[in-house]
Amino acid sequence: MKILLSWLRDFVDIPVDGHTLARDLTMRGFEVASIDRVPTSSDDDELLLDLEITANRPDCLSVVGIAREVATMYQCPLNECAPKHECAPKQQAYHKQVLQDRPSYEPRVSVTVNDPDLCPRYAVRMAKIKVQDSPSWLTYRLEACGIRPINNIVDVTNYVLLELGQPMHAFDFDCLQGGALRVRRAQATEQIMTLDGQQRKLTEQMLIIADEKKPQGIAGIMGGATSEVSESTQFVALESAHFHPVSVRRTSKKLALNTDAAYRFERGADISAPIVALERACNLLEQINAGHRIGPLIDHYPNPQNPTQVRLRHKRVEHVLGQSIDKNFIDDALKRLGFTLNSVNSHTWDVTVPHRRVDVTREVDLIEEVARHHGYDQLPSTFPPLTTASLKQEPHIEDDRRVRRLATAAGFSEAVTFAFIKSDIAKHFVEDALSTAVISNPLSAQFEVLRPSLIPGLISSLSYNLRRNRQDVRLFEVATCFKPAGERRTIAFAWTGTTHVHWSEPVRTTDFFDMKGVVEHLCADLTAAEVAFTTTTAPFLKRGQAACLCIPDGKDSTKAIGVVGQLAPAVVVQFDLSETDVIYVAEINLDALAEIAPDELCVTPLPRHPSIIRDLSIVIPETLPASTVRGTIMESAPDTLVSIREFDRYVGPGVGAGSVSLSLRLSFRAVDRTLTDAEVQQSIDRVVTSLIDKHGVQLR
Repeated sequence: MKILLSWLRDFVDIPVDGHTLARDLTMRGFEVASIDRVPTSSDDDELLLDLEITANRPDCLSVVGIAREVATMYQCPLNECAPKHECAPKQQAYHKQVLQDRPSYEPRVSVTVNDPDLCPRYAVRMAKIKVQDSPSWLTYRLEACGIRPINNIVDVTNYVLLELGQPMHAFDFDCLQGGALRVRRAQATEQIMTLDGQQRKLTEQMLIIADEKKPQGIAGIMGGATSEVSESTQFVALESAHFHPVSVRRTSKKLALNTDAAYRFERGADISAPIVALERACNLLEQINAGHRIGPLIDHYPNPQNPTQVRLRHKRVEHVLGQSIDKNFIDDALKRLGFTLNSVNSHTWDVTVPHRRVDVTREVDLIEEVARHHGYDQLPSTFPPLTTASLKQEPHIEDDRRVRRLATAAGFSEAVTFAFIKSDIAKHFVEDALSTAVISNPLSAQFEVLRPSLIPGLISSLSYNLRRNRQDVRLFEVATCFKPAGERRTIAFAWTGTTHVHWSEPVRTTDFFDMKGVVEHLCADLTAAEVAFTTTTAPFLKRGQAACLCIPDGKDSTKAIGVVGQLAPAVVVQFDLSETDVIYVAEINLDALAEIAPDELCVTPLPRHPSIIRDLSIVIPETLPASTVRGTIMESAPDTLVSIREFDRYVGPGVGAGSVSLSLRLSFRAVDRTLTDAEVQQSIDRVVTSLIDKHGVQLR
């Protein structure tokens, strides 16, 4: 909200310069976003403050509201009666003409409120007016605050809006059928042409202002074009009302119509302000010689609201703020802010909250007001005493930190992506359309469903980097994935480009086994169980370059907890990339991995006896997975076999078609003694025999 410093000085004598005022307002919770200079008719420029008013303080969306805060800050008197401005001779002549043209009859407007729940107060005042240009001082202030001057009548209502924070509207009385104003809900078939020239369809949930036949305004948001004040207008019905915040906000969002009036009403306006605003508007009309009030003031307020009462204890103030605050300061500060204090005893007050302070309903709210004007910077920096034991941290929080450390150590950078994605993208990562969690009210077509996988978000980030000439990209994310049946914690990786090698070595393009190695390293650090890789038919992965990650699930069964592989070219192009771009991805279900994670860290002593290594080269069918070969070896070998590692794979002359030569390195070691060559050879013979019997392998 923008406020001219001179306008603020109409209500309070500010003892400091504009920049000091801006700093002090910021310390009181009203951030000054900028201080601009506005040219004036004189040689000196004027300061314009642009304030950021929080949503819980609608009472400060006005000059008077900020002036009250300034008066409290500097303990200055608040002048709630704004000074009068002189009018030009031309406007005085208009005033004489208005008086001479005073009608022998005074038109009367009838007011009916059919929905007092959505409009608890509705006030109207008739005025005889002469439409003309506004005086220069008034248009100057409006333009400085970002409002375009229209004519003196509309400008007065906008001026009151900025000054008092109470929205108003002027109806051309002669355009109201039957001279009536009806506050009611719209009918399903009704439409209205608003002041912005747009034809808008109304619904039965919307509150409108109508005459006897049709809508003339949308309550609390914008008036209708048919009753707009024009040069021929002679009588106006000035409206000043209080509308329910939820009703105004719902209608504003439904119609996509945001106005200064709606901005204030939807945050909670002052129900005591409509009459004050009406009188101020009529005084301004007479002051600028634009017209005068006629007839009685109509105030439909059937159920007056009692102000909120809150008890404030001095000891509670000290307890919450951690500092002793003088009782006289509390009494003076709250009274200057408009609160009424009644002493119950020497340490307690019953505080009456003014209607404009819709944010104050509890004792702690009053303590906040004391803290603001005492100064947050004056409060001591002390840690509150702990009276109860701290809550036990959720186990997955520390697990996620560990996972992030491992992924970062592998050279990946963490990404944070949206939990919403397009349904066209999500369909590639689910079994069927029923496996996606659809959002009933998406923000846009880009956010139609909750992500079933973290991979789409990572690929989007990877694509963004590739389009900006970042060729080697490694990303990971730890977050939640969603399906209609529930959600799960997941880690996903995306990798493209080359591996990080030493400068003296040739550059090597990332391959499937690089990503597989990252996954193996992560799983080995998180669980002691053996992790196996099997074939997968995941639709978003390229056949022959993909594997399913499995863990033991019972005695003879396994459970899939993730996938690793190259992203299918058909999916790659969905992210504005080329089919030739090679991207490797992986995704692991951390919840499933945590189920088999050891509760305690197991430590084994360093070996005291040497290991014996034997290399084994065998010819196997190329369709036989290496994991199956390793499993057969582990089953047939004694407990002295401590590790198996593949170190070579050969296809070519000397190996038959459809076969592959696989070389493995087997390490043997006993805990209590040094193994002999005969013992190791006996183990090798058992392994070879088992491989021949089960898989028909040949030794090389």
